[in-house]
Amino acid sequence: MLPFDLTSRTVLVTGSSSGIGREMAIVLSQLGAHVILTGRKPAELESTRAQMGDGDHHIEPFDLIDLEAIPDWVKRLTSRFGPLHGMVHAAGIRKTVALRGLSLPTLQETFRVNVDTAVMLAKGFRQKGCCAKNASIVLISSVAALSGSSAACAYAASKAALIGLTRSLAIELASERIRVNCLCPGIVNTGMTDDIRKTLSDEMFASLVAQYPLGIGTAWDVACGAAYLLAEASRWMTGQTLVVDGGFSAQ
Repeated sequence: MLPFDLTSRTVLVTGSSSGIGREMAIVLSQLGAHVILTGRKPAELESTRAQMGDGDHHIEPFDLIDLEAIPDWVKRLTSRFGPLHGMVHAAGIRKTVALRGLSLPTLQETFRVNVDTAVMLAKGFRQKGCCAKNASIVLISSVAALSGSSAACAYAASKAALIGLTRSLAIELASERIRVNCLCPGIVNTGMTDDIRKTLSDEMFASLVAQYPLGIGTAWDVACGAAYLLAEASRWMTGQTLVVDGGFSAQ
């Protein structure tokens, strides 16, 4: 048995139209997985598929904001493509808003997109016939959940909630042979990082980069962490948070 081989395993990746989610889909395909790509932009999902390795990959556009529809949607997917061996929930939003300017709708939207969708996806995943034996769920949190920063309270709180959710789901679903783990990436070079950079001066951004002993990472670095959590290599691991942040949180 090769510990990182994902050959013939079917994995659902949310947010696979860009950034970390896109890179995860690409890396998983290179390890042999059949990937179901989902996001709101079909053209971007097609772009992701064009960059992937060989395999039986499928594009399934869906808006996760329709929370109540998620379990039935997962059921429909698995009726067509078979039980899922894994799921990576990479879809999410970040809005840089100081507390004094934070509105209730923004707070609610942040939790709806980052947390509520994760709960409903897990609910859909565990339905009878929807996942294979010894399946794995990977949620994407952030180092923002572990280390405070200004103008990020809504985002940080939502990502911290995913860590708590991971632990609770891991205990509840262990009897069903479903593992649940969480990734906490630091800042990597993605479109979201570009958006953060636009809100900062060059000096402020340089100061941020300096906080990473190994420098700013790439989406590939995070994708490899997800691949580990999906593979047999991590089969005795559940309820854990894997930090991939270039040494940021070690300080």
